[in-house]
Amino acid sequence: LTQLIPLGEEKRATLSTEETAAHLGLANQTLRMWACYGSGPIQPIKVQGRLRWPVKKLALILGV
Repeated sequence: LTQLIPLGEEKRATLSTEETAAHLGLANQTLRMWACYGSGPIQPIKVQGRLRWPVKKLALILGV
């Protein structure tokens, strides 16, 4: 993973599972479990079969 962009400066609408996990300080697999079971404070959207995590919701969770 390259250096994370601070959420306040992020221009993209969604992030990958790897980037989101890094921002939250969690394992990638934790986010995959949230997606699978519909648990966790944030849910992804699927884009071309891949999980993408909304930046706005992530920023709300982290208080950014």
